[in-house]
Amino acid sequence: MDDLPNSLDAALRRRAAQVIPGGLWGHLDAARLPAGYPQFFRSAEGCRLTDVDGHTVIDFMCSWGPIVLGHRHPAVEEAVARQAALGDAMNGPGEVLVELAEALVRLIPAADWCLLQKNGTDATTACVTVARAGTGRRKILAARGSYHGAAPWCSPSLVGVTAEDRAHIIHYEYNDIASLENAVDQASGDLAGILVAAFRHDLGRDQEMPTPSFARRLRELADAAGAALILDEVRAGFRLDLGGSWEALGVRPDLSAWSKAIGNGHALAAVTGAERFREAASSVFTTGSFWCAAVPMAAALATLAELRRLDGPAHMRAMGERLRAGLAAGAARHGLAIRQSGPPQMPLMLFEGDADFARGNAFCAAALRAGAYFHPKHNMFLSCAHGPAEIDAALEAAEAGFAAAAAIG
Repeated sequence: MDDLPNSLDAALRRRAAQVIPGGLWGHLDAARLPAGYPQFFRSAEGCRLTDVDGHTVIDFMCSWGPIVLGHRHPAVEEAVARQAALGDAMNGPGEVLVELAEALVRLIPAADWCLLQKNGTDATTACVTVARAGTGRRKILAARGSYHGAAPWCSPSLVGVTAEDRAHIIHYEYNDIASLENAVDQASGDLAGILVAAFRHDLGRDQEMPTPSFARRLRELADAAGAALILDEVRAGFRLDLGGSWEALGVRPDLSAWSKAIGNGHALAAVTGAERFREAASSVFTTGSFWCAAVPMAAALATLAELRRLDGPAHMRAMGERLRAGLAAGAARHGLAIRQSGPPQMPLMLFEGDADFARGNAFCAAALRAGAYFHPKHNMFLSCAHGPAEIDAALEAAEAGFAAAAAIG
């Protein structure tokens, strides 16, 4: 770990700093986490991670979302091995591409067609491009503070980004209908699409589920303007509802971006869309050298089959509720006030009056030493590998975290 200078993790960090700017990039940089978090890992199995120094913890980040069944799930890895024996990155796709596209269209009520890519940023960017091609307009509305990827048009960092990159992005406030209506007015007849996250999961603040009235108004405004309603499912997709996170709201998007959990850790993303945007999707030029790789598609087919068999969203919800109840009880025992928000499958716990996250950092660092990998301000993730025994073991580790948090003045 990074606070042990003679550890293998520390040695790898020193080596990485010589050949990788900053040591590592983006959200995977452990320097952004409390002291003691490992940067490098040796292995993973089910809902457990083992770092390069041999410390094993129960994982509540699931590789920041991609692991939905559990690390190295046997059914997925068997499918991967079978396809790898045939071929992966060939001169074009294998038949698994058609099988997966058919499976996604069958599974997702809002989908009439599907495109496949690699990363969530690929998918959200393709959605924006298709919306502009299908409408002949430029403006995209997005909620202020929502994360939609790392490309210049949507990156949370402005370093290296020009004003021109954001020239046609207009912001509104999530769940605020008046703000949304004002943004539509600002688009002045040039509205191509309204982009919205499945729920509000901005870093370091309470999560918000979309209100039914907000979701309905999004659909009404998009329809009235002839614009695309784009649902960003990259983070939430296949954890809340296999048919789409907004199915329970009765609101269906025109375009959806998917990634993370689609292949249980194998690199894949997808755009699904309504018939209205089929021609636009066929006319835009989106491609990548590895976008037709067959192995991740085989992984995705196996992942979706297992999620259906297990009713994955229901299992993760039940385990998330068990975790939430245990955390609430643990905080109360230590006289601490916490706020838990978001869907149980993707929990977030924040401490009251902890603007600098000092208590959250202390909680996470101590819980990590006791065997549970939590995050102080990013939503966490449950997988189908989290069972009652694993949740209860993590709650035991959380006791050490709460004691540490209570000791903060």
